[in-house]
Amino acid sequence: MFDGKIAMVVGGSQGIGKSIAKKVVQLGGCVCIIARRVEILKKAVKDIEEFKSNNEQFVEMISCDATDIEKLRPLIDNFIEKKGIPYYLFNCVGQAFPDYIENLKLDDFRKTMDVNYYGVVAPILTLLPYYMKEKTGHIINLSSEAGFLGLMGYSTYCPSKFAIVGLSECLRHELKPYHIKISVVYPVDTETPGFEQENRTKPEELKIISARAGLMKPDEVANIIIKKMTKNKFNIFIGASGFHNWAKRHIPWFAFSELDKELKNARKKLGKDTNY
Repeated sequence: MFDGKIAMVVGGSQGIGKSIAKKVVQLGGCVCIIARRVEILKKAVKDIEEFKSNNEQFVEMISCDATDIEKLRPLIDNFIEKKGIPYYLFNCVGQAFPDYIENLKLDDFRKTMDVNYYGVVAPILTLLPYYMKEKTGHIINLSSEAGFLGLMGYSTYCPSKFAIVGLSECLRHELKPYHIKISVVYPVDTETPGFEQENRTKPEELKIISARAGLMKPDEVANIIIKKMTKNKFNIFIGASGFHNWAKRHIPWFAFSELDKELKNARKKLGKDTNY
């Protein structure tokens, strides 16, 4: 499916994004990965190139903050002029800094929304004129299980991932006449450098609650994404997120009561008050 096609992976230097880039190349495609840090990008390019099966394939990199559309646009335009229009746009950029609500400042909400939401909007706005002119393309946005289910400790993170879902639904509807496909992905906890970072500030209750759902490997998640997007799925659920989404939509009282029960159990385990 990727023969002769280019995939642009924003946030493709590590984690799920890097695994997606490797899978694309393994299946015969070309990739351009976008991230900020040059050294990590260079290492990722070498790792991804190992999956090439012919000399016509290429792995390119763009070093840029995905939220800075003024810098990003000319870099992507230049890439397209040299290599062609990417058929696939994977938006994998994101970060989480969980904490108790009383420890958070307004700036924490702004920073998270800037990276997780505007870091997705900017690449889309850059590629959209090309897609609309050619009436082709497939945009895949990574949200999260926290993109439809609010959890304690994630008050900065969940709203940004909810926003990705809303944006994806709007794009799905509006871009239908242009034959542009949209997918939104809901991964569960995945063993990435970002996950290690968020665990440093994650409330203990949230660690206990999240641990019940298990931890997936980036390659596992990437394989599921690739498999389901080939079937033109709009919602791509990973692991238990499919059941949790179904429960939230059809029996919300049950979903919320189970979450509340898990919070009480976690607080009890930590020796905290559960009389509320």
